[in-house]
Amino acid sequence: MKWTDSRIIAIELCEAHPDIDPKAIRFTDLFNWVVALPDFNDDPKHCGEKILEAIQMAWIDEAE
Repeated sequence: MKWTDSRIIAIELCEAHPDIDPKAIRFTDLFNWVVALPDFNDDPKHCGEKILEAIQMAWIDEAE
């Protein structure tokens, strides 16, 4: 997975952290959870706030 795979990342996060409310997460936690995903293989330096926002929004959609 790459940073641009926000929907896939959101699905993986939803499965990995089912008790987390994605509306109440900090970007530092979100970043750490994404890079810890087993299939994630992108450069952590390529991440920015807009990417994390996109992942968070996709996760909110998946959680609902």
